[in-house]
Amino acid sequence: MLLDGASLWFRSFYALPEKMTSPDGRPVNAVRGFVDTIAALVTRERPTRLVVCLDLDWRPAFRTDLIPSYKAHRVAEEVPHTPGGAADSDGGPLTDVEEVPDTLTPQVDMILDVLRCAGIATSGAVGCEADDVIGTLAYDESTDPVVVVSGDRDLLQVVSDDPVEVRVLYVGRGLSKAEMMGPVELAEKYAVPEDRAGVAYAEMAMLRGDPSDGLPGVPGIGEKTAAKLIREFGSLDALEAAAADSASSLATRARKSLLASADYLTAARTVVLVRTDAETIDSTDDDRLPDAPADPGGLADLIDELGIGASVARLAKALDWPARSDR
Repeated sequence: MLLDGASLWFRSFYALPEKMTSPDGRPVNAVRGFVDTIAALVTRERPTRLVVCLDLDWRPAFRTDLIPSYKAHRVAEEVPHTPGGAADSDGGPLTDVEEVPDTLTPQVDMILDVLRCAGIATSGAVGCEADDVIGTLAYDESTDPVVVVSGDRDLLQVVSDDPVEVRVLYVGRGLSKAEMMGPVELAEKYAVPEDRAGVAYAEMAMLRGDPSDGLPGVPGIGEKTAAKLIREFGSLDALEAAAADSASSLATRARKSLLASADYLTAARTVVLVRTDAETIDSTDDDRLPDAPADPGGLADLIDELGIGASVARLAKALDWPARSDR
């Protein structure tokens, strides 16, 4: 099971009230909700391995260099950072800071501390989003079926049947209404070809665009038209070839829009498609579900400090940890 960490703790933050606080008054609603979410997912799906995937760069340069509007509306500020970022007016590098609620930011560190002490694996990749980590780990898996959990539709593109089943548990409407999506379900819901459902979904997304990610799409082509064109011509490559062929059956309006958007579509292939070759780091060596906390003392301290005993107890029950006699 691969969890889209930021997607899930953002959802937890907004699903639970900030009046959920630690003994010293700090909000812990995202912490409690995220830990409860893991417990519920483990109980529901019974995975043997689990990785929480992290955004080490939520707006990577390899994407923004191609489409500068990518997630630009979520930028809170630019601050000096390490070499490799965009240069500021003084020649120093800059990095974008995502607009995140002030009371969520400190809770992310709390969540990572809980995961570390519990022994739950995490993984990130320099210069990459969690989506790229998920895409890489799913692509590399050759033994166990994979379930990806996210509220982000972009990750529907990773569904596959070969060499192992890769499914996406889409929680965009909440865990109680979660949808398990594979090639069949993706084809039925979005009318894309089943035999290449994941890639076809990504191609449809390129065509329709996505305002929430700052992707303009091709003018005049919405989701239904995009799916129809991908079905009719088989792939985005074939569709663009048809646009360049005046003898093809492609409607004139669509042809003009596609030709005018050729540069965007070339860039969108890199921006929209998740990477399957990310060099993952910050990864726990063992991604098997822990049969006991990795740091029992540290976890006990966090329970006391943050007041998250009930949530950790639910996690312990889901993981079948032996009951503690001293707490």
